[in-house]
Amino acid sequence: MNDPLIINDTIVFGLLAACLGFVFLTSNSNNSFWKRFYTFIPGVLMCYLLPSFLVSLDIISDSRSNLYFMASRYLLPAALVLMTLSIDLKAIASLGKKALIMFFTGTLGIVIGGPIAILLVSLFSPETVGGNDFDAIWRGLATIAGSWIGGGANQAAMLEIFNYNPEKYGGMVLIDIVVANIWMAILLLGVGKTKKIDRWLQADTSALESLKIKVAKFQEKVNRIPSTKDYMVLLFIGFSSVGLAHLAGNYLSEFLTEQFSFVADKRSFASFLGSSFFWMVVIATTVGIILSFTKAKNYEGAGASKIGGVFIYILVATIGMKMDLNQILDNPGLILIGLIWISIHALLLILVAKLIKAPFFFLAVGSQANVGGAASAPVVAAEFSPSLTSVGVLLAVGGYVVGTAGALFCAYLMEIASNF
Repeated sequence: MNDPLIINDTIVFGLLAACLGFVFLTSNSNNSFWKRFYTFIPGVLMCYLLPSFLVSLDIISDSRSNLYFMASRYLLPAALVLMTLSIDLKAIASLGKKALIMFFTGTLGIVIGGPIAILLVSLFSPETVGGNDFDAIWRGLATIAGSWIGGGANQAAMLEIFNYNPEKYGGMVLIDIVVANIWMAILLLGVGKTKKIDRWLQADTSALESLKIKVAKFQEKVNRIPSTKDYMVLLFIGFSSVGLAHLAGNYLSEFLTEQFSFVADKRSFASFLGSSFFWMVVIATTVGIILSFTKAKNYEGAGASKIGGVFIYILVATIGMKMDLNQILDNPGLILIGLIWISIHALLLILVAKLIKAPFFFLAVGSQANVGGAASAPVVAAEFSPSLTSVGVLLAVGGYVVGTAGALFCAYLMEIASNF
């Protein structure tokens, strides 16, 4: 692998900031060209694609950068806290059961999508889905199932359980990153057409609109010109919570791993409890919810969610760095499996959304709570509305819980399909 042109993270971060600045300046421009352009391409998708172009041109590289780690471990938890300061749990509960239905539909789509993809590809390219013993492709695909129904901890569990050849594991990581990010890009593209999609789904969006209006009225009530003191308090709230989330998260993951064998065992359904990232997300979200019952929620008027939104956009740019468009052509067989797999996931979500008349928001966030986890679900939810970020977080936590069990079932089905 050749080194990219720029490997200094300080310079890379500057380039990402330039990408974000370019998008926001042009998307708010009165220029007729940019107005037409952003009618078809959402700004957040451009925030995601521009860094991927830089990666594809070998200017920067995610593999030589720690910026995603910084954004996901420092800025993401801070954003979760700041964007849930004004959360209204009663209003979120009023969204009803459709959010959960779409989340579990997304899980089911991953579980059945893997074996179906193997069966379809085996019809014209059996060598692509073949392999024996620990080189068997289904073993590697099991790690993707873990990632797409939970996250990194569930993916590691699948690698441990099925002992896929480590030398070939990179190909599975490729499917995970490329296909998942293509799907996320499609969802972000759909956000700009939410009203048309909801009309086609005949969705009842009244509960979502009610939540948005309620949040907007609260923001208008507490809105003020922020002072330096306000910004410093928000800095304190956000990053003190990040420190607490990491401290308590590391302690809990280590304690549970040492005290309970079923947590330490990566083959266990409860292995996700040993993930410090899982606890970091849970604790940061919990801190934000607790603060929403105090006077701290009034800092929404000083721009708490807007600052959280800035952090989310930086996270989006670093996620974009994971997408190298050149890799799509390097392993066409494996990529095809992934594309068929994610297409089945998508088609099942669309079918169920149409049947139960669920809003596109529930489809997109329910999908990303599975495929993208806590790093992506809040991003997609926030693009619909910052007031809906917490919905994405809560569903993503659910992905961790069902991830190992769902991935195991998927893996056994893929083993059967491979030997059919």
